[in-house]
Amino acid sequence: MRLLLIEDDVQIAEGLARALRRGGDVIDVHHNARDAEQAIQSVDYALVILDLGLPDRDGSALLRAMRARENHTPVLVLTARDEPGDKVRLLDLGADDYLVKPFDLAELQARIRAVARRAIARSGGDITVGSLRFDLAERRAYNGDNSIDLSPRELGVLEVLLLRKGRVVSKAQIQEHLCEWNEELTDGAIELYVHRLRKKLENTDVNLRTVRGFGYLLQPLTVEA
Repeated sequence: MRLLLIEDDVQIAEGLARALRRGGDVIDVHHNARDAEQAIQSVDYALVILDLGLPDRDGSALLRAMRARENHTPVLVLTARDEPGDKVRLLDLGADDYLVKPFDLAELQARIRAVARRAIARSGGDITVGSLRFDLAERRAYNGDNSIDLSPRELGVLEVLLLRKGRVVSKAQIQEHLCEWNEELTDGAIELYVHRLRKKLENTDVNLRTVRGFGYLLQPLTVEA
């Protein structure tokens, strides 16, 4: 998943980002509301992790602005504020969960998965194409009941193809899904990840097509090229 972490404490942000990346997620990090708001309007995030004590604007105002624009991206609030009224207020504003600092990393990761599962359930659950099933919350791919062993980059490519199933996905769209703000992948690197993914899908009944000049298309083998 591509996540946005909004945290003004640089040390905390870097530590959290490193831990979440080890789980295969792509993490964009911003330390103030202005930059975070621009990112939210530019990128389709799976989840936003929001600190309230930002230097230029309270995080609750950023959340309010998101919901006012009909942006329903799940938001997990991190805060040092521990008053019951604060939690009720943030949930009423549209937060999906609320975690008080200091917190246990394992609990944060579990809450991220829980919030993601609820969002996926609202949107219709796992994504399937033929015998291929992708569990968006757990970020695992299955051929029928059998798990497919994929690297984090291969999972990311498969995820973006499935999220746009039935449509051609360009290399630029794959790069946006896989990379953080300060990263860039060459076309050759994307082609390599697609090649590796295609090899691992050989025993499924889906076809990962290259549409020359446009990108890639994932479809059932029964569909005519």
